[in-house]
Amino acid sequence: MQRIRLRYTKRGRLRFTSHRDFQRAFERALRRAEVPMAYSAGFTPHPKVSYANAAPTGTGSEAEYLEIALTEHRDPAKLKDLLDESLPTGLDITDAVEARVSGLADRLQASVWELRLDGVTVEDAAQAAETFLAADSVEVERRTKNGMRSFDARAAVADLQASRPHADRPVDGPCAILRLVVRHVTPAVRPDDVLSGLRAVADLAPPVPAAVTRLAQGPFDEETGTVTDPLAPDREAVTAAPADRSGLAGPAAAATQVPEGSA
Repeated sequence: MQRIRLRYTKRGRLRFTSHRDFQRAFERALRRAEVPMAYSAGFTPHPKVSYANAAPTGTGSEAEYLEIALTEHRDPAKLKDLLDESLPTGLDITDAVEARVSGLADRLQASVWELRLDGVTVEDAAQAAETFLAADSVEVERRTKNGMRSFDARAAVADLQASRPHADRPVDGPCAILRLVVRHVTPAVRPDDVLSGLRAVADLAPPVPAAVTRLAQGPFDEETGTVTDPLAPDREAVTAAPADRSGLAGPAAAATQVPEGSA
């Protein structure tokens, strides 16, 4: 069994698709591309696809990840192109690599988010970010299926910086861009939780909902504060050990291929 890890995006209006909507679209793309999928056992077999830390509905993303299991060997680059052609524009497959090192989900330790705040000046956003970072804790509430839950949004935030929009993205009126680096903790701290925290500690309340996009997610370097590519270990393993006819880098690599679980 070969396993391929894919990076995909949610752009434009398709940021409003739910995770279940994406699952349906992706399974249709697998059929259109005639991908030799492995299936689960039981009365209702389904394709072996493992999704990792999907972004909330309504947020865009440049860095979503999943893993698929195949019954026949395929070239990851060609498979990427076939699947990308079979998905609607906005749901784009941007990278593919053969799984050679276990633990993809464990590598997703932090995310980099961009929050576009229309109607907010950069000065106000920068002051609010400074106040947030200076706080020992920022308690926020979120409604869950078990009712309202209170938790600290500050502890998970590694960095929060305000800047102006890029020159190639003209705006009409005040606009600030917040760059947020948040660790993946339990309970998960989402961008809207940080916005709630900014409202609580700095009275920052954008007049329109923020446009939120995940720019990256992966291993977190505490010293530099950067989030790196989670597919790099697999890519490096492929380079270090050429594949045999089965697509694996010998017995050692086969021993490390542990399924991430099926969805």
